Amino acid sequence: MLKPGGAEEAAQLAPRRARALVPAPAPRPAVPDVSPASVRLGLACLLLLLTLPARVDTSWWYIGALGARVICDNIPGLVSRQRQLCQRYPDIMRSVGEGAREWIRECQHQFRHHRWNCTTLDRDHTVFGRVMLRSSREAAFVYAISSAGVVHAITRACSQGELSVCSCDPYTRGRHHDHRGDFDWGGCSDNIHYGVRFAKAFVDAKEKRLKDARALMNLHNNRCGRTAVRRFLKLECKCHGVSGSCTLRTCWRALSDFRRTGDYLRRRYDGAVQVTATQDGANFTAARQGYRRATRTDLVYFDNSPDYCVLDKAAGSLGTAGRVCSKTSKGTDGCEIMCCGRGYDTTRVTRVTQCECKFHWCCAVRCKECRNTVDVHTCKAPKKAEWLDQT
Repeated sequence: MLKPGGAEEAAQLAPRRARALVPAPAPRPAVPDVSPASVRLGLACLLLLLTLPARVDTSWWYIGALGARVICDNIPGLVSRQRQLCQRYPDIMRSVGEGAREWIRECQHQFRHHRWNCTTLDRDHTVFGRVMLRSSREAAFVYAISSAGVVHAITRACSQGELSVCSCDPYTRGRHHDHRGDFDWGGCSDNIHYGVRFAKAFVDAKEKRLKDARALMNLHNNRCGRTAVRRFLKLECKCHGVSGSCTLRTCWRALSDFRRTGDYLRRRYDGAVQVTATQDGANFTAARQGYRRATRTDLVYFDNSPDYCVLDKAAGSLGTAGRVCSKTSKGTDGCEIMCCGRGYDTTRVTRVTQCECKFHWCCAVRCKECRNTVDVHTCKAPKKAEWLDQT
């Protein structure tokens, strides 16, 4: 029983008990005191991350650095189709590696007197670094000559009997004629058909997966490289007849030296056409009004090249500081152009060479040592402030 006045007291206590059963709200976390300088620093870091170039993808080009140790699962950058071909045709992969070394040497020969000299990076799976990120003339040339190098190496290996899956060209049979008259196909014609077919399947595999504007550009330049090798097939013949009268001829098709392909693609580089992709992404159009349209034999590119004058890690430029130049040349190897107007240093060096060699019976060749003192000119490094602006 409630005591007198208990009802009123209970009514007053009830709201208090109800409030006691409701958990108290959690205390708000303390808001740190952020200074304006910290905010600016954070925004600067975010902007830097957004403006950094994308990671450079690895490429099958690295096969050239592996020599005979081609292990398909250990080659970075191969897409599934390339890895399948690698595992199925290991002997062809050795030829691809030889072709990679050959076209890199040719690229460095063609650009030996230029600011960008086709320099490769040691132990770098991208081979050329960030310079290939830009859709430039240089990228166009590299894709073309790399494709050509694979065609040349595989075609040569087929004809030399180094591969079990191919041999001489089976299509050059019977009689034919040229400006000198009729002849019989014979000998061992280089199997350009197989070389082109395998190179297209292997080299183009990655670009066919991506299907973007850069992939379209790469596919076009790859095709230019393949057709360049075919362009320089030559006809070689052997004469038959009394006293070598050449009344009968046996002929075969042979590859030309790879230097001819390199020279041709170098001229294509000089006349490369700047383009943009069409809206449907299936073709190219001229980059500006008045520009000529690209043909199937033209190298194409999207972006203007950097000047390659100074070290620029983002663009992949190694700069020209320390490069040897010619004091008297007015061309790209001249100090004025090569050094980008920074001037050059001159060092006097003495070179020792063998000279006045004579043959002595029997059987030795003896030479004298000749000393020749020459001046070597090398490009000056840029000023520190100028270098920091690019890095």
